[in-house]
Amino acid sequence: MVWIFLTAFAGGLLALLTPCVYSMIPVTVSFFTKRSKTREEGIKNAVIYSLSIIIIFTLLGFLITLIFGPAALNNLSTNWIANLVFFAIFVIFGISFLGAFEIQLPSSWSTKADSKASTGSFWGIFFMALTLVIVSFSCTGPIIGNLLVLASKGSYWGPLTGMFGFSVALALPFALFAFFPSKLNVLGKAGGWLNAIKVTLGFLELALALKFLSNADLAKNWRILDREVFIVLWIVIFFLLGLYLLGKLKFKHDDELPKNDFGIPYLSVTRLFFAIAAFFMAVYLTPGLWGAPLKGLGAFLPPMGTQDFNADDLPKGFDVSKLTAPASGGVAIAHDSALPHPVKFAEVMKKMNPM
Repeated sequence: MVWIFLTAFAGGLLALLTPCVYSMIPVTVSFFTKRSKTREEGIKNAVIYSLSIIIIFTLLGFLITLIFGPAALNNLSTNWIANLVFFAIFVIFGISFLGAFEIQLPSSWSTKADSKASTGSFWGIFFMALTLVIVSFSCTGPIIGNLLVLASKGSYWGPLTGMFGFSVALALPFALFAFFPSKLNVLGKAGGWLNAIKVTLGFLELALALKFLSNADLAKNWRILDREVFIVLWIVIFFLLGLYLLGKLKFKHDDELPKNDFGIPYLSVTRLFFAIAAFFMAVYLTPGLWGAPLKGLGAFLPPMGTQDFNADDLPKGFDVSKLTAPASGGVAIAHDSALPHPVKFAEVMKKMNPM
């Protein structure tokens, strides 16, 4: 439960950095502070607004558990059909984040909620929060979808805990900046960097989508997403993400890179470090194509048994001439002599320096 809460809280922080939500923080806080008669009233209204966001998302988690039930939620994580559905959802959300289209709730919902919004009562402020939830769904929806898949492993309290953690992170800035409105200038100017975060999340969505396709593939033994195929796709995704962060790829809503005093486009240090992380992932994954265990990502990758080629299968110094072609057309190893098991350097070091 703690892990689900912390992961959902981190997802809420990511949602804050999306264009739909980030640009609403200063507007909403300023609205409360300027429309209220006193500072205390403005703080109270902002706190009610934040609590309303938490109530809405937590109620969503409760309804999901109530409708599906804890047993059904647990079964979703192992059912191959559910995993295929999750794969399709993640791909759609990922493509949406890349800018192909926007996923939005019906505009009539936000219109009705906005018509009942005001600062004169609790319910008026509650409907203001509901309007934010509906309008920002195109950015928060994909993150919420991911969190609900994760929370389904937490039995009855999973979705409730996940949505509570997500909503706390999402609502926190609205309350904090109401207490300290002079700090709003630390938010900085909204711009192309917000869309860069959204596109980066889109790439990560596509990478995570493959995990659910892999689950279904393993359950049905289709062998369409073996370990090396999975790794190749991840290498391509993270390599393209690195190119995007360096400004070599452009999507629909991207701005030009900022220019320095000489009028030359430049790359921010923050964006450079994220590009380094993306290229690091691509390079780290590459040895896995030859059977490296990649233990740091073992929970995400298909099992080693699905790997078609493993360099450790051939003993060190093995003469390739001992390979014979059987009648079936495959490749077999001549068994005229026992083949030694390859000795790994790490095993030798352990014997020399037992700890």
